Amino acid sequence: MDPRDTAPDSWEQEDDVEATADGQLESAFTTLNVNAKPFVPNVNAAEFVPSFAMKAHSENLESAAPVENGDTDMSTEEPWDQKEAEPNEEEPGGGDRGPAVAATTEEAVPEMMEEEEEVTVPKVPPTQPDAPRKEHINVVFIGHVDAGKSTIGGQIMYLTGMVDKRTLEKYEREAKEKNRETWYLSWALDTNQEERDKGKTVEVGRAYFETEKKHFTILDAPGHKSFVPNMIGGASQADLAVLVISARKGEFETGFEKGGQTREHAMLAKTAGVKHLIVLVNKMDDPTVNWSLERYEECKEKLVPFLKKVGFNPKKDIHFMPCSGLTGANLKEPTDMCSWYTGLPFIPHLDSLPNFNRSSDGPVRLPIVDKYKDMGTVILGKLESGSISKAQQLVMMPNRHVVEVLSLLSDDVETDDAGPGENLKLRLKGIEEEEILPGFILCNAENLCHSGRTFDAQIVIIEHKSIICPGYNAVLHIHTCIEEVQITALICLVDKKTGDKSKTRPRFVKQDQVCIARLRTAGTICLETFKDFPQMGRFTLRDEGKTIAIGVSLLFAALSNNRCSC
Repeated sequence: MDPRDTAPDSWEQEDDVEATADGQLESAFTTLNVNAKPFVPNVNAAEFVPSFAMKAHSENLESAAPVENGDTDMSTEEPWDQKEAEPNEEEPGGGDRGPAVAATTEEAVPEMMEEEEEVTVPKVPPTQPDAPRKEHINVVFIGHVDAGKSTIGGQIMYLTGMVDKRTLEKYEREAKEKNRETWYLSWALDTNQEERDKGKTVEVGRAYFETEKKHFTILDAPGHKSFVPNMIGGASQADLAVLVISARKGEFETGFEKGGQTREHAMLAKTAGVKHLIVLVNKMDDPTVNWSLERYEECKEKLVPFLKKVGFNPKKDIHFMPCSGLTGANLKEPTDMCSWYTGLPFIPHLDSLPNFNRSSDGPVRLPIVDKYKDMGTVILGKLESGSISKAQQLVMMPNRHVVEVLSLLSDDVETDDAGPGENLKLRLKGIEEEEILPGFILCNAENLCHSGRTFDAQIVIIEHKSIICPGYNAVLHIHTCIEEVQITALICLVDKKTGDKSKTRPRFVKQDQVCIARLRTAGTICLETFKDFPQMGRFTLRDEGKTIAIGVSLLFAALSNNRCSC
């Protein structure tokens, strides 16, 4: 018997055994060939499979396709790892492996092969060149705080398969720990920790989902009055607005009263250029409502006159529908609780909307929403006009920096070109992140946008306690740009009914009056006339946290394509 296999009788014997082992090691090392050739791995070698999995591996080899890397023929001789062991040779550890061990090893091989297959799959599956591109529509969710905008957005993402059940269950557990069980759906869009803790959206949340015919981008706007500037930025990127109102007793009244965000958001969406409005009457499953037709009609009767006054056509532009964001009722499938509603549920209704008429032949106009550094300079924005392709040379206005498009992502999917209406993420070359501000415009060199500080505009005074005179200061919101502005002159008053202009210059304007005024911004901005380019000619004036006026740019006063030095 080998002395190494028995326990020593004393520590002296243990030292003798260790000395013997050391001597054997020294003799082994003296036979090393230090001048041997360096090891070069064979990349075309067969995959290593342990001998105990030989059977499973040989079956896989029979059904496998021929090797693509190289044309070398495989030798007929069995590799060393597939040679059968001697019959009297035992496994280290003693005895044969049981059937349970054999089963686990056979299962391990397919798992290992599956992992290798996952590595080779690209992150973004390439789209088929012949497949028609779905129409891209940007949907902004607006409404009073706590109406259920983020919850509906999260529910839509779950129903369309953009968020899996496991993730939602995790959100539900975390929400329960904070005693906020009903907030878990909104966490799919409210990713910020502050937003989750307070239950209030601060920044415009972004997500996307697809139907059979269309590709939608969700813009989840904040409902709190403190974050209206963020809401305006979201509405400026939208093609379609969803006004979410709460049918719960007391909540609808709070949002619709003077000072509530239901009114202001609807007006700002119209000012931002949104033509079609869907009104979702949410929380119909609440015990105070219980899918009541009377409550639904009550909300509808109060809203329609106001929306008509804002500028929406009740017959063509507005569509009402009841729903429950928390349960998902009437969002994808019709519900039995609401037999009196005969229209389509929300998602099928979105899919049935007529296509938007967009022309990709116009000049490139991409107002920048946000920017950051990530392997270069990355910008985000909605392409309002024209088309952009990879490696295209563009100009950043008003800085007049010539930039090159390195990569192009539409809703986080890499593409080679993009058309108008798409929400894009562009990686640019030739400009630093510090040289870009939200509100800058990406244009093509042949047709630059106008830039400057002074312009004339037609303004409607919506809400202001006192009079407004020349010298009045406010905050201008135009496309994605936010800039301080001063009314330097009042040119004339405009009659609301006839459109006639007064012949004398007014000394002041007050609430509900329409005037043409000259405005001067603190810094250089990019804009177009409303007549030439409606998306970049609408603006809002705000002061003291309220929307004071809305307007459209008419003409440029001492404004040119050159960068203004004044």
